[in-house]
Amino acid sequence: MNILSAQNIVKRYSSHTALNDVTLEIPQQSIFGLLGPNGAGKTSLIRIINQITGPDSGELFFEGEKLSPKHIEQIGYLPEERGLYKKMEVGEQALYLAQLKGMTKSDAKVKLKYWFEKFEIDAWWHKKVEELSKGMQQKVQFIVTVMHEPKLLILDEPFSGFDPINANLIKNEILHLKKQGSTILFSTHNMGSVEELCDNIALINKSKKILDGSVKEIRKQFRSNIYEIEFTGNMMGFTNSLWTHGKLIEHITEGEHCKAHVQLAPGTKSNELLHAVMPVAEIYSFKEVVPSMNDIFIAKVNEEIVVPG
Repeated sequence: MNILSAQNIVKRYSSHTALNDVTLEIPQQSIFGLLGPNGAGKTSLIRIINQITGPDSGELFFEGEKLSPKHIEQIGYLPEERGLYKKMEVGEQALYLAQLKGMTKSDAKVKLKYWFEKFEIDAWWHKKVEELSKGMQQKVQFIVTVMHEPKLLILDEPFSGFDPINANLIKNEILHLKKQGSTILFSTHNMGSVEELCDNIALINKSKKILDGSVKEIRKQFRSNIYEIEFTGNMMGFTNSLWTHGKLIEHITEGEHCKAHVQLAPGTKSNELLHAVMPVAEIYSFKEVVPSMNDIFIAKVNEEIVVPG
């Protein structure tokens, strides 16, 4: 079942079309990556899901029901631009924001005690937000986003500004939240995080969805049948052994140690290529070169660029 379904969403601002007939299906208990270059329309879609603004046409459904104000309490939103009140104490502000999400003050105190201890920030309770570093403020904002246990979490560039240790802390929490039943809509430019965390993605460019599906299947879809072979042997003999099995794309040679990228010939299987080169080379590694999400992102966005004639 999908937790969120966006059907044919259109959003215009004056003469600018931010979203043009965008349809998305976000499965329950998954991490869904919303990708796209700056200005593609991602933020407009997130604002519509949060009911900050509405679409000009199209519909959204939350767990099969038409999206309405009652669903706000089931959504947690961490915007890219953080928004804590700098003059308020951390604990006071966290309690206030929890109550805005429908929690009682007593329940909020229990939850906040748990999260503050987990993130080792108990000593920050009476500090003013302006006394904290940017990374510390982001920790607090992450906590107030997730503590009411929303069914859908929308995280916009959640690792921005974090050092590697704290980025890893947040990453582990995201995975734990998914395991506990949450669904995460994850907007980012960090393709490494997409490959590591996301189950499914949608790529938006110039207001249109141009690619969507599971990360695993999309990477398979863009495979080019190129294999990386590391071996010891004579490069000329290796090249000759390819014959009709494959085409040498590039290679690096350091003495007798070689690394070659070979594209399989149509109809050739990887085992046939390996069998062809084994008599002339001592193979150390043999693996398919699968394009990264970063490669796919760049390739798909460049497809959409219209070059003036």
